[in-house]
This record gives sequence, C-alpha cells and structure tokens, in this order.
Amino acid sequence: MRVGLIDIDSKIPNLALMKLSAWHKNQGHDVELTVPPFAPGYDRVYVSKVFTWTTMPGLPLGAYIGGTGHNLKTTLLPEAERLCPDYFLYPKMDYSIGFLTRGCIRKCSFCFVPEKEGDIRPAADIEDFLQHSKAVLFDNNVLAHEHGIKQIEKIVRLGIKVDFNQGLDARLIDDGKAKLLAKVKWLKPIRLACDSAGMKADVARAVKLLRKHGATPKAYFCYMLVKNNIEEAHERAIFLDEMGLIPFAQPYRAPDGKEPNKRLKDFARWVNHRAIFKSVKWRDYCKDGVMRNGQAR
Repeated sequence: MRVGLIDIDSKIPNLALMKLSAWHKNQGHDVELTVPPFAPGYDRVYVSKVFTWTTMPGLPLGAYIGGTGHNLKTTLLPEAERLCPDYFLYPKMDYSIGFLTRGCIRKCSFCFVPEKEGDIRPAADIEDFLQHSKAVLFDNNVLAHEHGIKQIEKIVRLGIKVDFNQGLDARLIDDGKAKLLAKVKWLKPIRLACDSAGMKADVARAVKLLRKHGATPKAYFCYMLVKNNIEEAHERAIFLDEMGLIPFAQPYRAPDGKEPNKRLKDFARWVNHRAIFKSVKWRDYCKDGVMRNGQAR
C-alpha cells in the first residue's frame, strides 16, 4: 500500500502524521509526506488540519481528515497512538516530540482542550518517544498530575533539554515544583501564561520561586490572551515586562475562525515586536501613521 500524508497547516512537525507513518511502516506500507496537488497513485491519504481558520485545499475523494481544526473528536487508533513517532518523516528534526500527559484540570472557556482531551491523565513515558538529546513537549498542564511531576524528575535524571511549549501553569508552581524545575535543562525560555489580570499575582509568585531556586532558562516567556479589554491587557503587558518576562499577546480567535478585529491585531503586533514594544508607547503606536510597512514611526 502507498500512503500519502498531508500536513495542511502545522507550524512544527505534525505528531499525529508521524504516528500514522510509524503504524503504516510497521505494516510494510510505503509512506510519503506530500502536499496538494498530489501525484497520483496513493491507496490511502491522511490529512491533518490544526487550525479552524485554515483554508482546506482540494483533496482526493476518500481522504481521512483529522485534527483540531477539522473535528475535535477524531482520534488515532490506540495502537497508532502508542507508537514512537516516525522521525524519518521530517529528516531535519533534531529533537523529539510528544505528550507526557493529556487533558487539563482547567475548564477555560477559550480553550479546546476540555472538550478534545477531557480531564488530565498519563499519556506516555518520556523514553517512549525520546530519540534525541532534546524534546519539545505538548502537555497542556503537566504540573497538574503526579505522572507529569515524575516525568520531569526523569527528564532531570536523563539530562535532556526540554521545552514545554504550551506553557506551565503558574498557579501550580509551589516551592517544591520550583526547586524541581530549576534542575531542568531548558531548550527554550520557561513559558508561563497570564491570561487575565487575576493571574498576575500567581505569575509573580511563580517567577519569584523559580528565581529563588536558580532556574536559569534563556528567558521567561509569558503568553497573554487578549479578548476585548485592551487597556487591561496593556497593564498586563507592562507588568510582565517590568518583571523581566517577555509578554506574548495572543488575540482571541473564536472557534469559527473569524479573525480578531484590527485593534486587537495591532495591539498584539505592538507587544510581540520587542524592538517596537521597548521603544514606542502603545498610545503613540496606535495613532494613525505610527505603523507603516511594519516599521515604527
């Protein structure tokens, strides 16, 4: 059997397609990562769509389509889910990827995870998918489960560099967890989230504990959800910056994929462009003529 895999919009290597590739190769099938338009001759085609707003290209009749951007309920077969990803699918990869836990204890209204994955539970051991000295981990709330904590302890023992790219829950970082996290070798900045004004105290406390125990990542990075109240979001961005964190604004995008309004996008552009954020005040930036061709005026 000849199998074609289509990665519609992933920003990084697609884990689901890598596991499908591993499963089919175990059956003796030929597997290729392809893009539309397709070479003829595939006996089966799988398509992964991560984002709801991505335009779906023309697909061959009978293609299997999955991913958060298409259907929250579509899952891999259990026997494929358990496999180590096929890293040969992305030959330039120099890091491993996977989940240690699935699900989350939070029920955030803006998040797909509660509906897609449910309550938090163990998913894998780090060594189940570890093929490199570095790993990018997709856990939504790894600190909320004892299995996640035990896996971080194992990561420390193995000495691998990691990035929890979905962020760590600052509300769960106590003295003991901060001490453990300080032992981790960080591939990227420590990522936290400050999605409302009510989380500022939790972020401040978590960062204080991490610094107390000598956590030394490249930087401290903080996601910021921005919905409608830009004035409040502005206060959060300044607060995080004054703490020595790098704020990263994420304009809320509704499940139907409708784009955020222009002001939200402009605010996110101002926050996320570090040179402009550090040199131009928001009140000046948002005036007519402040931005032209991506440059501060």
